[in-house]
Amino acid sequence: MIKIDTVKIEELLSRGVENIYPKREFLESRLKSGVPLTIYTGYDPTGPTLHIGHAITMRKLRQFQDLGHKVIMLIGDFTGMIGDPTDKTSARQQLTRKQVLENCKNYQKQASKILNFTGKNKVEIKYNSKWLAKMNFASILELTSHFTVQRMMERDMFQERLKEGKPIYVHEFMYPVMQAYDSVAMNVDGEVGGNDQTFNMLAGRDLMKDLKNKEKFVLTTKLLVDATGKKMGKSEGNMISLIDTPEEMFGKVMSWTDEMIIRGFELCTSVPMAQINSITNDLQNGVNPRDLKIRLAEEVVRTFLGEKESQKAKEHFIATFSKKEMPTEMPEIKPSAYDVVTVLVEAKICTSKGDARRQIEQGGVKVNEEKITTFDLITKSGDVVQKGSRFFVRVK
Repeated sequence: MIKIDTVKIEELLSRGVENIYPKREFLESRLKSGVPLTIYTGYDPTGPTLHIGHAITMRKLRQFQDLGHKVIMLIGDFTGMIGDPTDKTSARQQLTRKQVLENCKNYQKQASKILNFTGKNKVEIKYNSKWLAKMNFASILELTSHFTVQRMMERDMFQERLKEGKPIYVHEFMYPVMQAYDSVAMNVDGEVGGNDQTFNMLAGRDLMKDLKNKEKFVLTTKLLVDATGKKMGKSEGNMISLIDTPEEMFGKVMSWTDEMIIRGFELCTSVPMAQINSITNDLQNGVNPRDLKIRLAEEVVRTFLGEKESQKAKEHFIATFSKKEMPTEMPEIKPSAYDVVTVLVEAKICTSKGDARRQIEQGGVKVNEEKITTFDLITKSGDVVQKGSRFFVRVK
């Protein structure tokens, strides 16, 4: 039996939560029973770094861990080779086993900023290749007999692809089947994931009922999105990685839209909800969003990197951007060609030459603090190329 903390239970059930299946009362009664539960979240190693979207679910897992429940961080080293079709308008590029293992080699170190991998109730890491890679064709056929094509076709992205005449591959149907079997293989009590994973997680809930006659709960978290519902992404340059420097993390928060401020406080910081409600009122009553965003950036950096790094990042931001000073230290690049478009792309300030040209057209690029309007400007050694207020590179 574990100690019951009703205040922490309420925080777990409400903060950042989108939905709980079968219902909130079911999970609340389990948490107040004093019986330890086993909960997991799966992370497919599609890239080498965990980001703030992963951190949101990890923070929820940490709440379970702090209450004394068993937490599993599942690395989808098998499912990662297939690719989750969720929200994808075309099939993902499949990865090799070597690629997924290379991607996840530092996941525990990154996740340790949030989860506790030491001590009596340490988080356990598992890999789903342990059971999925061993399945034969007969067992796979038996497993798929618990699902229907109609159910799979309920997914929005498959419907969109049908309308657009884009292909839907059979292996994409297998992804939620495999994720569902993860729950059965580990015999968990519940699963935590972003709201965009609802379909996959409920597939596991149904399979647990069929094969284990067990009620698995599913807790979905809110997503950190802008007013249009768009998630952060690498191409927008605002995706916070758990290996970002304090300055990078602070600057990226400052680039978020104003609509993300309140949800950012709720999902990515430990600021009490009573204070967040007060911040919401301030925002509605005309307080400058930039001031609130600076506080949010402070709190985000503090949450993941600590108080000292938070203050350092704030001072850097104010000195560099609020006072419009050019940073004294910045990356340097020796490009293959010295036209400004090539410099922007090879410095990874822009994602492509097309992106670089769009940034120039929109007035977002400066060379030596002067806004440029031409694509064929030739830089020279010592020139500073800048995109927006945060990205600088010095040409060698």
